[in-house]
Amino acid sequence: MHVLDIQAVKKQLTMSMAINAIEDLLKMENKHPTWVKTPERLVIPTFKESDVHTSGSHLSMPSVVFDGDDEYTVVKLVSICPDNPKRDKPTTMATITVSNNATGEILAFLDGIYITQVRTAALSGIATKYLAKQDSRVAAVVGTGGMAYEQLNAILTVRPTIKQVYIWNRTLDKAQQFQEKFNKEYPHWAVDFEVCDNITSAIQNADIINLATRATTGLFEASQIKPNAHINAVGAYQATMKEVSNSVIEVSTSVIIDDAEGGLHEAGDLIQAHNDSDCGWIWDQLTGTLSDLVNKKVIINLSDDKGVTLFKSVGAASFDAAVALKIAQKAKKEGLGQLVEL
Repeated sequence: MHVLDIQAVKKQLTMSMAINAIEDLLKMENKHPTWVKTPERLVIPTFKESDVHTSGSHLSMPSVVFDGDDEYTVVKLVSICPDNPKRDKPTTMATITVSNNATGEILAFLDGIYITQVRTAALSGIATKYLAKQDSRVAAVVGTGGMAYEQLNAILTVRPTIKQVYIWNRTLDKAQQFQEKFNKEYPHWAVDFEVCDNITSAIQNADIINLATRATTGLFEASQIKPNAHINAVGAYQATMKEVSNSVIEVSTSVIIDDAEGGLHEAGDLIQAHNDSDCGWIWDQLTGTLSDLVNKKVIINLSDDKGVTLFKSVGAASFDAAVALKIAQKAKKEGLGQLVEL
């Protein structure tokens, strides 16, 4: 078994690698639906909300993948700990195991924190590739937690035309820290940053808006954004959360989700819009899934009048499996990480 800590994972995993791995998985799954088995993930709430603890959750996310030659089981165990930023730790803590189903042998034990960040961002990157204007030049980052760094890295990977990035966070100093850290860790992206003291200044001129928050009400209205903006919404991961307002959902010409089944339980933005009798959007109006885009079952005209496009991500174990499996196979081939005999 090869054990790779977060630093070892970071050395191997690139954004382009993750994007390609997930697109390949979606194409394979479309051609061979039985090759990927992903049961609904188990979600257990943790802690009662109080002055001492913020409520979080524990998730168990298994997936079985046959790649045409061998079959593997990939299991991610996740703890979402909202108080962790105060401890200088990531909100999302995770580990991943990759096993060969023929023998039951565990091939790799991987730190899952960075894999989760990158695969979540890769989903937004894929959505941006198919939904955002090809000449996009301005991006907005709303929410500057651990997920935000790779989210920005992902959209820059597929839209390197972006030259201006506006940042907004409820805590201004964290937005400034985001700018400093991003410049340090991603120096290859030559973009100009501006930290905004209000959300309107951040989003009003943005071609692409990345949202990664724990908001419980919509952060802005449709009238505040460009009529052809693209939005990646990866926060609001519970039915009680909401970062995309009903007016934005209603005006969107395309609403895409990564996992339609999971979204019925976890996509708070869309769940609340569907349940609101005053909102004109319902689930039946969902344009399609990320798989539909990749497999060209849904094709979006990326002209200047494409309208507002929205991508909602809730995540699925198969996406983690696609990325983790690539790393595990590379680790075995090249002898990466620490080899442990069980």
